[in-house]
Formats: sequence, structure tokens, C-alpha cells
Amino acid sequence: MSGGFRKETTRQQSGSRSISELDDIQLALQERPHVSIRARITAVFTILFLLMCAVTVSAVILLQRVRQKHIFFEKVSSFVFEIQQARRFEKNYFLYGTNLHDAIANVHVAREQFKKNKKDVQAVIGEKKLNAMFQSLETYQDKLEKLLDRHMEGTQKNKLESAIRKYGAQILDDAQDTMERERVTIHSMLQVSTIVALSFLGLMVVLLVVFGGFITQAVLRPLGRFMRYADRIGKGDFSPITPARKYRDEFSMLAIAMNQMLRELLRRHQQLIQSEKMAVVGNLTSGIAHELNNPLNNIGLSVESLLDGFEDYRPEQVRHILEQIATQVDRASGTVRNLLDFTRKEQQLLTSLDINEVIEATLKLVENELNLADIDLEKDLASGLPRVSGNPRGLEQVFLNLFLNAIQAMGEQGKLKVRSYRDGEWVKVDVSDTGPGIEEKHMKHLFDPFFTTKEPGKGTGLGLSVSQGIIDEHKGRITVSSIMGQGTTFTINLPLAAIQESLEKMP
Repeated sequence: MSGGFRKETTRQQSGSRSISELDDIQLALQERPHVSIRARITAVFTILFLLMCAVTVSAVILLQRVRQKHIFFEKVSSFVFEIQQARRFEKNYFLYGTNLHDAIANVHVAREQFKKNKKDVQAVIGEKKLNAMFQSLETYQDKLEKLLDRHMEGTQKNKLESAIRKYGAQILDDAQDTMERERVTIHSMLQVSTIVALSFLGLMVVLLVVFGGFITQAVLRPLGRFMRYADRIGKGDFSPITPARKYRDEFSMLAIAMNQMLRELLRRHQQLIQSEKMAVVGNLTSGIAHELNNPLNNIGLSVESLLDGFEDYRPEQVRHILEQIATQVDRASGTVRNLLDFTRKEQQLLTSLDINEVIEATLKLVENELNLADIDLEKDLASGLPRVSGNPRGLEQVFLNLFLNAIQAMGEQGKLKVRSYRDGEWVKVDVSDTGPGIEEKHMKHLFDPFFTTKEPGKGTGLGLSVSQGIIDEHKGRITVSSIMGQGTTFTINLPLAAIQESLEKMP
């Protein structure tokens, strides 16, 4: 282990579905009722706007009423002041016989103010109360003016004095009582406005929390899902986006667009697999040519020998030569048949198969490559392995890519070891070579499309990427470990057939 390094790269299993299943999911996405995010956000803001309008109108009405009360206080305060002045002059008159005209003048001013501000005062205390106060004020003024009669007798003057005191006190009491009641009303209105303001603040906090939850539910959570979708697609998992809600919105349209993209990616991926097959066939051309050339040469020599000495050969000799020719024909046709089976484009259906049979069939394709490169083959295929669910042609392509990569990495001479075994719920296949190993800086890029360490024109950089996609379709994974100077091992992990069926049923 000294002088080298070891690193393992693992591709997680991912789901893949056919194009027809994608079409079904697209239809399910499109058939749901449409409820756009814009409409929902507009509805929420409309509700908030109407609520704010209602609160604003209520506040304006409250301020208007407070303004009326304030004006009332100004008017009534001025009225009370004039009445109080009149009462002081009234007392002076009864005590000293002076200031009666001043008292009458103050009452007159109060009466004019009362008339002038009649509407403002009436808006607060009402018409009935207003008329009562105005009647008392007129009576008070009338009785004060009667005191100007110098011929009034003492008894009448005493009665008039009593009435004046009564009406003067009544006017002040009514005005002050009205002011006090309005003061209490204003305090109540201010208290109510404070409660309403705090309640509205609390309501706005609740609405903001609800609206924040709505934004999270309608926008941020789907956005997070689509970020995970994009990350999943970037890792090579082309599973379609299925409906997550009972209605359709802008994210549903995005899902439809992404599924359309996935459909195109799946189609291109299948084309890529087929093109990679043809590229692999191109790499096999020299070996296949040699494999076909030997039986063709043998057939040609046998036919030439038969033609030259046909009359001299005994029947059993002719039969022997024809049997040799038939053997060489079978050998050549078997090679061609293996190539045709490998390059045939077929639907990626998974069937129950023996992984060892797939390995043996693939090794026959590279047998000549191994012989030409003088590479020893060591097979350690466990007997009685459980069957796996897979596509024979797809798995053959994976193993062929790994075998050819190993042969090309080793160059002349070396050892290719193929081992199959069971590990828990997995069937594993190790493909090991004794090549120079893989540098650490290249390990994380091995499965990237078009990445290759080969010389220009010697590789497409798609072999491992396509192989990864095929293994993903089988719900498996592929790992690689390498030690510089000692070699590289690729491990294919495939679930047992029963496990594969349960994985296929998962949503």
C-alpha cells in the first residue's frame, strides 16, 4: 500500500422511468385545476388592503369625532367663561348695586356665541339639550334686564333675585355637566382607539405570520423542491417530477417544462448509449477482424485444397474437409452474431438473469483483444448466485466498457481479474486490472461526460458516464478504487431481483 493512494467514488442509486411514464405524469400535471400563485398573492394583498382601508376609515371617523368634541369644548368653554363673568357681576350688583350692565353685556355675548356655534354644539349634545340650555339662557338674560326697572318693589326684587340665581346656576351646571360628560366620552374614545390600535397591531402580526407561512408554502417550499430536483438531475437521476398538490400553479408549469426537458434528456441518453455502443464496436474492430480473418483463411485454404484435389480425395476425406469448413463458418457467424446482439437497439426492459452468463458473453467479445495484448484472464465467478433484474444488452455494454478500459490501461501484458459474489442484498462484480492506476485528481471526474485521460482520438470520454447511467437504471451503483502503480478495481453493485422489484414499486 505504500507509495500509492486509495480512493473510492460512489454513485448513489437513482430512479429512471420510461418516456411513456413521463407522458402519463405530464398529463396528470396538466389535468389539475389551475390556481396561480399570482392570484393567491393578489387575494392576500387585497384582503390586507381592505382591512387597512377599514381601519383607516375607522381612524378618520374617530379623529373627526374627537375634533368635534374639541371644537365643542372650545365653544362651550368660551360660553361658560361669559356666564361666569355675568354671575360675578350679578353678585356685585346684589351686594353693592353695581355692574348690572356688565352682567347683562356678558350674557348677551354668551347668547350670541351660543347662536353662532349652535350647529357645533348641537352636533355634540343634541337638539333637545341645546334648546333647553338656550331657553335657560334667554330666561336668565330676561330676568337680569328686569332688574333695570327702578320702580320694582322689594318683594318682587327678592323673587327676581332668587330666580336669577337659580337660572344662572342652572346654566353653569348644565354647561359644566355637559362638558364633563363629553370629557368622559373623549377619554372612552381615546381608550377604545388605543385598544383598536393594539388589536390591529396584533392582527397584523398574526396576518404577517400567516402570510409568511403562505409565502413559504406557495413559493419558498416549492422553490426548495425544484432546487433539489435540479441537483438530482445534475447527478444523473432523470426521474420525472410528479404532482405534489391537488391544484396547478406556476410551479406546475415549471414542472411540466422540466419533465419535457427530462423527456428530451432521456431520449438523448438512449441515443448516447447506442452511439457509445458503436464507438465500442469501433475499438473492437481490430480484434473482430482478426477473429473473422482466421476462420475465413481456414475456409479459403480448405476450399482451395478441396478444389485442387477433389478427384483424388476419398469420400471420408471430403467429408472431413467440409466439417472443418462448417466449424469455421460457425465460428465466424458466432462472432458476427455476438456483435449484432450487442449493437441491436432495443427497449430497455429489465428481466431476471444470471449475471455470470452476462459476464461470460461479454468476455467472448474481448477474447481476441486479450490474446493480442497478451493479457491473462482470471475468472472467479461464484456459483449459485441469486438472479438479478437487469437488461442483458445494457449490462454487457457496461462490462465491455470496463474490460476494454482495463485492457487499454494495461497495454502489453498484465492480468484482468473478474470476480462475482454476493454481499448481503447485493450481487457484486469486481473488474480489476494491473495497470498504472488512476491519479487522485482524476478520481472525482471519472464519471463526468466527455472526461478522458486517453490520448486524443483514443476515447470519447463517454464510456463510464454511459455505464453509470445504465447502472442507475438498474437501481444499482458503481464504485472505483485505485492504487497508483498497482492497478484499479471497478465494482458493480446490483440489487437482487426481489429487492429490485420492491424498488420499482417505490413512489
